[in-house]
Order: sequence, then C-alpha cells, then structure tokens
Amino acid sequence: MSYEDPYLVISSDCHAGLPTEEYRPYLEAAQHRAFDEFLAQAQARREEATRLGVRNEAFAQKWFEEHEEGLRGGWDAAQRDKELDGDGVAAEVVFPDADAVDSRTAAPFGVGLGLSGDQDPVLGMAGARAHNRWLADFIRAGGSPERRCGVALLPITAEPGLVVAEVRRAHADGLGAVMIPSMWVDKAPYHDRRYDPVWAVCEELRMPIVTHSGAAPRHEYGDHLGIYVTEVTFWPARPLWFLLWSGVFERFPGLRFGVAESGCWWLPNLLWFMDRLYLGAHGGKKLSPFSELTMAPSAYVDRNCFIAATNTKRRELAHRYEIGVGTICWGSDYPHPEGTWPNTRQWMRTTFHDIPIDETRRMLGLNCAEVFGFDTAKLTPIAERIGPRPADLGQPEDQSAVEAAWAPAREVGRHWLTGHDFPFLGTAAPTEGRTL
Repeated sequence: MSYEDPYLVISSDCHAGLPTEEYRPYLEAAQHRAFDEFLAQAQARREEATRLGVRNEAFAQKWFEEHEEGLRGGWDAAQRDKELDGDGVAAEVVFPDADAVDSRTAAPFGVGLGLSGDQDPVLGMAGARAHNRWLADFIRAGGSPERRCGVALLPITAEPGLVVAEVRRAHADGLGAVMIPSMWVDKAPYHDRRYDPVWAVCEELRMPIVTHSGAAPRHEYGDHLGIYVTEVTFWPARPLWFLLWSGVFERFPGLRFGVAESGCWWLPNLLWFMDRLYLGAHGGKKLSPFSELTMAPSAYVDRNCFIAATNTKRRELAHRYEIGVGTICWGSDYPHPEGTWPNTRQWMRTTFHDIPIDETRRMLGLNCAEVFGFDTAKLTPIAERIGPRPADLGQPEDQSAVEAAWAPAREVGRHWLTGHDFPFLGTAAPTEGRTL
C-alpha cells in the first residue's frame, strides 16, 4: 500500500441497544410480566448507581445535553453511520448497552455488559435472545450491514444444549461473535468440560468468543468505588488463563477468544509470567508438568487470542512487541463517554503519530478484519471516502527514522524468549546463566 492510501479503521468495541422498554416485541410473551417488573425497577437501579458513585448526576445531564443527536446512533442506523463517518471509522464490532451513563438502553433483565454466570437461567436466556434478535434486525435493516459485526449475548452457564442452539440461531441470523460472562460466580468455571460443546460450535462457525468489562462483584466493594474501577478489567481477563491452562486452545486450535474494553497493559507481564512457568523457570520447577499444553502460553495467545483494546494508550503501544502487534485491535467505544468519540481523529493522531505505518494499519483495522471476518473489499470504498491517511495522523512519508527509533524494541520483542534485555537496560546480551 502507498503512503496516500487511507487507513481502513475498524473499531473492535462499539455499543448499540434499544431504549430498554422497546425490547418488548423481541421477547417471548411468557416473559412480558417479568419484563414489566424489570422496567418498574429502573429508577431504583439508577438511584442506587448514583449513591454508589457509579453514576454522576451532573456529568449525566451535561453528557446527554451536549450529545443528544449523536447518542441516537445507539439504535438509529442512519445517525450511527453519520457518527462513524465523522470519526473516520469504516466498520465496527457491536456490543450491547449503547447508554453507559443512565443504563436506559440496557438489554432485558440486565444481560448486557452486566451479564453474569449467576443470571436466572430462564430470564437470562430470554433477555439475551431478545437483544440478539433486535441486533440482527438492526444490522440487516440499517442499509450498511458490511460495516457491522454483531456480538450475540450468550448466557453460557445455562444448559449446554440451549447455549449451543442459541449460538447456531444467532449465527444463522447474521451475528458474527458471542459475548460470554466474565464471571461464572457459583457455576462451573470455564475449564470444565461441560463447555466443550460451546467451544466446538464457535470454532466450527468461526464465531469469536469475547468477554467485556462491566460485571464485577460489586456487593463486595461497599461504597468504595476505587476498588471497583481498579479491578473491573481483571474479571474479563481472568477467563483467558482458565481457557489456556486447561487446554481449551489446545483442543480447539481454531477457536478465537478476545478480551474487550479492558486495555492490554496487563498482558506483557502475564505472558512473561506464564511463559516462565511453562518453560521451567526456577519458581515453577516444583510443579507437575503442564500436560495439557504443547506450546508456550504466548504461542497460544498469538494463535487463539486478541485484545479489543479500546482507546489504546501510548503506554500499551510502547509494549506492542511483547503483546504482539497482531493481537491488538483498536476500538473507539462509541457511544460511551470513556471512549474516543466524537474526537476519534485527534485521538488517533495523538496516539499513533510515531508508530510505523504498516503496524498502524494492522492495529487500527486489519487485525480486527481478520478476527471478525469483515469483507475488506466492501469496506475499501468507505475507507476511501472517510478514512484518515498517514499524513492526517502526523506520520511522515519517509519512515526510515520511525523504523530506526523502534528497531531496538522490535529486536528485543519478548525479551524472555529472544535473549535480549529491555533497551533501557543497556546492550543486549544473551540470557545464558540468567533466569528467564
């Protein structure tokens, strides 16, 4: 590709959902009474969120006043495309819950981003199916289905046959991925073989499985909001090592698993730690062999995993050679206030201005296209019309200085495997005689 070619930008993390009360036509009639009771409790839930500090009344009022038109894109496809165009985003992966301030677009029975393993099995599946039906209609009827990959809600701790059936139904309806609970609570952990039929059908249908930040044991935090925000990204990351160490990625080599809206800052140290254990570092020698694995953990992450690293930070990009350039999928988080919308173009310039162009292309869109199966040929005309170009991001046409600046970090890569120290530790040296 040439310097003049625009970036094909795909957001790995966006959100859509109806105003909650409008989900009624998508619910089975048997659940309408329970749905009325759920709606009646909405104000009480908002008041409790305000009391706990999860909701800021002054911020909420200002946010809705200043962004009223753009926020309609949470369920209005035409407005949504207008907002994506303004941000330079050609396509998106669509998670639930468009409103992350007042929860007025929450999926029925709280099965959106708060989906948890202890969900009522009947109401949980009913609410998930209602959202999944609406999302499929939304994508089909919006006039630009090539721009969206819908993520089906999947209460995976329910009876396995029902879970598999919903995966197949959602896939047949045009959805392209599934979101499972970050927390199984009192149900079987994800190393349990009861989930193998779910992993198998997702591998068969090439539907990536994703966890997303949101659920957490909030009852443990009391009024101490800092505890919640410190560990809210821990819970969606936790299933990764349950799947990896139990051999799920070994048994299902084509399965793709991702962690969304939890950053990727935690992954370098996790890979270092897990690889050292597997490769026989001193601290792991007393343990039994990890018989479920035939490769180092980082190799499974490279093959099976991706990180939907919403609003990717400079610090994270500085560690991209440890994380894996092919693992990072940028996201805007539209239309949530903690994301980059409506200032995405400036965010991209600030974040990627000194990153090599070929790597920027991968992290801003091509990685996501590969994971979620976007048709890049159909998206190219959209990117030509709205996509930012390297010059827009402040990236020079002559990349020699940029490449030279990053060469030491690229050479070091995963230092525990390459035999190099970090660049700031001085001259690279082999690891012989030292610990990993």
